[in-house]
Amino acid sequence: MKSIDWRLATPQHDIDSSRRLFQYTETPFIALQPRLAATLKRFVVLGQKAPLLAINSSDTVLSRKEITSVLSSLTELPVLHSETLAAEELLGSYIVTSSGEVQSTIGLLEQQHNGYLLISANALLVQPTTLLAIRSLLAGEAVSRINTSKMGYAPDQRFTSSVRVVVVGDRSQLADLDYLDPAFSSSHTMYTEVEMDVRIDATTVAAYLGYVASVAHSGGLPDMSAGAIYHFLTAGARVCEEQHFVPLSSSWIQSLLIEASIESSSDCIESKHIDAALDARYYRESYLPNRALDDILDGQVLIQTEGKQVGQVNGLTVVDMPGHPVSYGEPARISCVIHFGDGDVSDVERKAELGGNLHAKGMMIMQAFLSSALDLDEPLPYSASIVFEQSYSEVDGDSASLAELCAFVSALSGYEIKQNIAVTGAVDQFGRVQAVGGLNEKIEGFFYVCAHQGLTGEQGVILPKSNLRHLSLHKDVVEAIKQGKFHIWSVEDVHQALPIITGQQFSGDCEDTILNKIAERIDRLNQHDLGESLLERLKRTLFRD
Repeated sequence: MKSIDWRLATPQHDIDSSRRLFQYTETPFIALQPRLAATLKRFVVLGQKAPLLAINSSDTVLSRKEITSVLSSLTELPVLHSETLAAEELLGSYIVTSSGEVQSTIGLLEQQHNGYLLISANALLVQPTTLLAIRSLLAGEAVSRINTSKMGYAPDQRFTSSVRVVVVGDRSQLADLDYLDPAFSSSHTMYTEVEMDVRIDATTVAAYLGYVASVAHSGGLPDMSAGAIYHFLTAGARVCEEQHFVPLSSSWIQSLLIEASIESSSDCIESKHIDAALDARYYRESYLPNRALDDILDGQVLIQTEGKQVGQVNGLTVVDMPGHPVSYGEPARISCVIHFGDGDVSDVERKAELGGNLHAKGMMIMQAFLSSALDLDEPLPYSASIVFEQSYSEVDGDSASLAELCAFVSALSGYEIKQNIAVTGAVDQFGRVQAVGGLNEKIEGFFYVCAHQGLTGEQGVILPKSNLRHLSLHKDVVEAIKQGKFHIWSVEDVHQALPIITGQQFSGDCEDTILNKIAERIDRLNQHDLGESLLERLKRTLFRD
């Protein structure tokens, strides 16, 4: 089976090769947020009938400023966004002096009477009582300012307000608020989302680049050449893990353009400056991936990129380390051994409580497919044990089920697996190979191991065909694919994957197939091996040619 063309390994954007960034008409933030725009208009029209709006967005000052600006353009009422986390500033406070005098400070909720107040979800999570007070205010009840003194209590420090509140936070923060107060997500609360990406096509590319231009202008950043725009869009596709999507996050746009402007000395940004900024960012974040690579190169972690082995395959994993800003890919050796038994397939990760539920599900689906393909009337006369070798943390997800299947059928049939090829993909009960996540990181993790051990022109990765749209590989990998030093094979089912990695057909009319080999072994075990003594079987195994 032929490997993919290098053009499929990186986004192919159709843009005007003569236009610089500042030649695009500037596009406001809201023009690329139709869902948010429609919701804010409806929120203004409904008035006090809908006093609370929850917006799923990145929890940043910049995001709240953008939403405040849009809301201000839709109403003549005062609109204010607050970054305070102090309950006293939101609700107001008072003190009782030693002489009995009460000194009050009006809070933002009271100041914005008949207006709008945008607050961070974090402000409510840090002070949960504030959430309950806001719910009471929006229901028309009076709440008290906070007593910050120890001298006494003033009962007249209660207030009402017709303020309308907009809470901005990410999905997990909004879920926490709903947990604290189930009424938060009641029918009286409106909800919408700030979209984090947009599909790039002939009708949207100009609007998106206009938005990038507006962000660059507002930050005092330099222009971008057409070549730099292309590389910028490619970097965005990698963030979105989708070739035809790019991020709408103004903070992401700003941060990349700021670093690129440093590389260009504040002159026009060229493609080499975008690449240099991305390389510098990778270098800053590459300590853990490089240490993992060193362990492989030093032989502490055993990964083969040449030769053949029975029952052993290179799987691909993505490592998420707490406190590390990005995920990174790392190959994992998956092995399978066969022994006499009752047909049980032992998932070592699961039994050691290192395998998650999704991984266990993938294992069971893989076993179900193979049992169906063999069409047996009785259980297998032996058992199998499958394990991620040298794995010391939890493994989850079903993306290794295709690799585990390869190791399983290799151990059953005796056919060797090429160690120069790594495998990723999920398998369903009909043998179809399904899409998985983290493709770019997985492929690059295996590529760098191969590159350091020596590219032979035979190494590569098998992945689901449905994942091709997610590829946005590093330029080094793309160049290696272009030169034929590294390969990517896209497959739709098990029948396409196994011939690539074993050199044998899984099934078919010819006798020399994997299924036939497994069936022969089962027949031999049932007819002869069960009559042998343990010592005879051991001798035959030890002195086999």
